[in-house]
Amino acid sequence: MKKIRWFAVIILALSITLLQTDRVQAQADTGNGGNVGIGVMFGEPTGLSVKAWTSSSTALNIGAAWSLAGRNEAIHLHADYLFHSWFGDVNRGQLGFYYGIGARAIFAGDPILGVRIPLGLNYVFENSPLDLFVEAVPILDLSPETKSAGNGAFGIRYYF
Repeated sequence: MKKIRWFAVIILALSITLLQTDRVQAQADTGNGGNVGIGVMFGEPTGLSVKAWTSSSTALNIGAAWSLAGRNEAIHLHADYLFHSWFGDVNRGQLGFYYGIGARAIFAGDPILGVRIPLGLNYVFENSPLDLFVEAVPILDLSPETKSAGNGAFGIRYYF
């Protein structure tokens, strides 16, 4: 149990540190609004998605959702630090591939804690405060037992 607490403390400290960095993001590069977007994601899990750009190629992604896979319904929380590689102007918007690392917790019966490795595509619309994303996420659960898992979702966010 001590390993789980230290893991949670490290993820929290990393998230706070990353939020303090200079915020120059892709949405501002296209004149599309602010650096924080709130939206919805559909898949496993389904719920709210928040993305805060920390630079034009990095962002913090947070999800609060409902997980329905392989168990009774449960609250799913995750936080990821993402790195983006932009393909440039794709039909008057920006398409980027992203990858990163993060953590997740599922609160049902015995809480489940794991490490996430998100891989996805992010499309930022030109002259609009919206983006679309689709992702696949391999997961290594560490507690209560070590095993592999996965998530996948698509969604939309509004930036302000």
